[in-house]
Amino acid sequence: MNFVLDVHCHTISSGHAYSTITENAAHAAKIGMKYIGISDHGPAMPGGACLYNFTNLWSLPEEINGVRVFKGAECNILSGGKLDLESNLLAKMEFVIASFHRGTFPPTDKATHTRAAIAAMENDMHILGHPGDCFFDIDIEAVITAAARTKTIIEINNQSLNPESYRYNGNATVEEILHFCKKKHVPVIASSDAHFSTYVGELSRAKALIEASGINEELVLNTSVERFLTAIRAKREN
Repeated sequence: MNFVLDVHCHTISSGHAYSTITENAAHAAKIGMKYIGISDHGPAMPGGACLYNFTNLWSLPEEINGVRVFKGAECNILSGGKLDLESNLLAKMEFVIASFHRGTFPPTDKATHTRAAIAAMENDMHILGHPGDCFFDIDIEAVITAAARTKTIIEINNQSLNPESYRYNGNATVEEILHFCKKKHVPVIASSDAHFSTYVGELSRAKALIEASGINEELVLNTSVERFLTAIRAKREN
């Protein structure tokens, strides 16, 4: 599989990332990555981007260093599955990732996490971020079933598969996630979750698991920007 897209990339606006949008785009151009997304953390994240960071994204050019830059956000899933940006702003984003983070959703139990994840997928978001997080145990089959119903894309997070990541046991969980995505025909997207420019486009671990799963290439959105945009539209129209 040839990957052309990486939409989970952070900048200094996230508060705990270390590169600018221009630096991210420059590295993407260097490695031949044609499309990236900017997905800084929502305002509920301690030290995260403020509201005006998101309302002002449209001051950015469409292309930087010859790389198409999609304007998005990584929202925090809050209690009950709410997101930390309002629906009227989310509707303007080119894509929205929604993820659990310990700083904004203290881990509790599988049932609570599962209900919140499913509720979040009913909102104006498109991608469920790093669902293999060991701190947020979920009923994987129930979440993937809900993803199929809501037309939600499931992220395969490369950084979660890093042996040095604090999200331990990622491989086994992601393999199960891919099993159900394949079974229920749910689209997936590999993401770097880059917090520094040289990690933009680093998708090797996620790509290896995706290929090993045998999932249909048409469900892997990194392989075609047209597939990515079609999946985003399907979610909006659902």
